[in-house]
Amino acid sequence: MNAKSMLYLLLTALLVVLTGCSTTSPPSAAERDKTAQLKPTPPAANVADAVAPPPPPPVAEMQADAIAPAVPMPQRALRTNVMATPPVYGWQPPAMQNREHYAHYEDNPVQRVAEHPVSTFGLDVDTGSYTNVRRMIEQGRLPPHDAVRAEEFINYFDYGYTPPKNRSQPFSVTTEIAPAPWNPERQLLLVGVQGYRVPAKDIPAANLVFLVDTSGSMTSPDKLPLLKASLRQIVPKLRHRDRVAIVTYAGSAGIALPSTPGDQHARILAAIDAMQPGGSTNGQAGIELAYAQARQGFIKGGVNRVILATDGDFNVGRTGVQALTDEIADKRRSGIALSTLGFGTGNYNDAMAVRLADAGNGSHHYIDSLGEGRRVLVDEMAQTLLTIAKDVKVQVEFNPARVSEYRLIGYVKRKLRREDFNNDKVDAGDIGAGANVTALYEITPTGSVAARIDPLRYAPQDRETRASSREIAWLRLRYKQPEQTRSRLIERPITDRDVHGQASRRLRFAAAVAAFADALRGGKQLDGYTLHDIAALARAARGDDPRGDRAGFVRLVELAEGLQTTAATPQDTDTGTVRTAVMYR
Repeated sequence: MNAKSMLYLLLTALLVVLTGCSTTSPPSAAERDKTAQLKPTPPAANVADAVAPPPPPPVAEMQADAIAPAVPMPQRALRTNVMATPPVYGWQPPAMQNREHYAHYEDNPVQRVAEHPVSTFGLDVDTGSYTNVRRMIEQGRLPPHDAVRAEEFINYFDYGYTPPKNRSQPFSVTTEIAPAPWNPERQLLLVGVQGYRVPAKDIPAANLVFLVDTSGSMTSPDKLPLLKASLRQIVPKLRHRDRVAIVTYAGSAGIALPSTPGDQHARILAAIDAMQPGGSTNGQAGIELAYAQARQGFIKGGVNRVILATDGDFNVGRTGVQALTDEIADKRRSGIALSTLGFGTGNYNDAMAVRLADAGNGSHHYIDSLGEGRRVLVDEMAQTLLTIAKDVKVQVEFNPARVSEYRLIGYVKRKLRREDFNNDKVDAGDIGAGANVTALYEITPTGSVAARIDPLRYAPQDRETRASSREIAWLRLRYKQPEQTRSRLIERPITDRDVHGQASRRLRFAAAVAAFADALRGGKQLDGYTLHDIAALARAARGDDPRGDRAGFVRLVELAEGLQTTAATPQDTDTGTVRTAVMYR
């Protein structure tokens, strides 16, 4: 076949194909509908979709659908089963609103001993700040400064203090002085208090009322579901002589479980499982009903406590913090204490939870995981629930012949006036069975080149102190037995015997924790000490770590270091965090 014949055949075949296409029967109505559904979006819509911002959260999508006209869906959205952003020009997805509340406070200032030789504060066993900040860092963001309270970081960890031998003196006291790791020209003074560990057989009967927030804000997995899983863990530990009640509150308050003997485990578990979120938050009504249940099941000589579990979002009823605080303070005088468990993110009201716990002579804990729930409610149940010493106050008088300056690390919300120390009507923190509490001072020895405050020009010349030159400071502690109203005094000198050239493992680890808290608040007192330095210090001082808490701390510092290299430390205005207008005295 020649080339001319080949060309003729090709043209004939092409003509047949074109003729067949032009004579195809028109599509049916169903076929037209199907074709319309799959018809590609016009080019302009494709371009808009390609440059549009990422899809908003589901709620934002619903809001956008309500105001935006319907548009064809791009074919690639159908293929990937992902809802594409409607091509509404100028629209941007709203940022997730952060409505967390933290009380604002300033760090304790450096004090010159010649002018202010006495430091007074109440002890505090809260740990909520540490676990709340841990949650933020593990979610990939650094915390706002006001979320960080140094004493709650430090007191999260056990430092292995020697406990008292019997309950006649409910706690022991440990002191130590060694060079500060961030500036060897200064020193750290550690004051450690270890509570008496009550044997399990001697733990008195407990009357517990769990006041559970079941409002709509508690829906997410890190709120009510985590709370329910945490509560389930305590049930096997309850005894016949214990009593348990569950009060829930949302738009209105109700009794999910009336006061019930602790060994009725199936009934208690069923009440826990039945709780469901919904409605607004009427915390005021819930608190009143919970205290009514606590009075009904009151055990004389036992543990009587309301445990409030919430994200703190009180948005119905008498919501003023002071009003709730005053009411809870009145209730504690009847022998019923209140502790708080915080849950969740986004609208977590830390300021509210902390204030209520302080008013109720209780402790505040933040539950960021099931493991933390077990730690607070099971492993450390005695120290969470059983008070062995109340209104515990600390007063340190520094010897100006030995110390020129000092700075108390943390305890800003527990600061007291000097005269409050001897006033038994002034409330302070309580210590639970087996709890250990630590306070750190950064001190500057007299004559050190690291002094930060110039002496007064017209101050009287230093006189020889009455105390022995071996005395660095004088330590006083006041406390009350749980059933008493008159305080007892413990006092002792802090001398050269407490000074060590090399810090103990416990002081080195406590120093690392304190430095981490300061670094997260801006690092103003660290003299250039970095998160890398802090992680190395903690790693070397890790020691015995049966629960892995210290290893977890090292990991947390390393995570924070990684976040710090990619973003500046967020200020409160950067995160949308709401500051509560509360200034601790």
